[in-house]
Amino acid sequence: SGGSFKLSYYNEYKSYLSRMGRIIKPNKVVLVLNGRHAGKKAVIVKNHDDATGDRPYGHALVVGIDRYPKKITRSMGKKKQNKRNKIKPFVKVYNCNHLMPTRYSLELNVDKDQLNKNAIRDPALKKKALREVKVKLEDKYKSAKTKWFFQKLRI
Repeated sequence: SGGSFKLSYYNEYKSYLSRMGRIIKPNKVVLVLNGRHAGKKAVIVKNHDDATGDRPYGHALVVGIDRYPKKITRSMGKKKQNKRNKIKPFVKVYNCNHLMPTRYSLELNVDKDQLNKNAIRDPALKKKALREVKVKLEDKYKSAKTKWFFQKLRI
């Protein structure tokens, strides 16, 4: 009887989610709440609202900033400026409960074939994906349109 209650509750919850608008969707900027990257900003690449076989909960593939670029002053030389403009990204699959959506969105044109859940499992493919993401994020940073995303979260 306990199992049937859980099943009915789950079905009710799924129907509630279908009525409710999707908040966590691709290109949405989110804050990571739990884990190693807690307090960091990230962008959703692909979301799975429904459970899958390996993850029995709603989850999303995110690309975020592990190390933010440092402040630059006018007196710094070109070499030092380039060094301080570097970004260290991370790519991870998170439970949607551990992500807090913001009102911002960021268009990251990453290759969906290269960046997926299976690619992250293989270390060589993950390294390649991280390199691609790093280039995209640094280009976005240099365009200086989304300044807020590339700054540390202040509390």
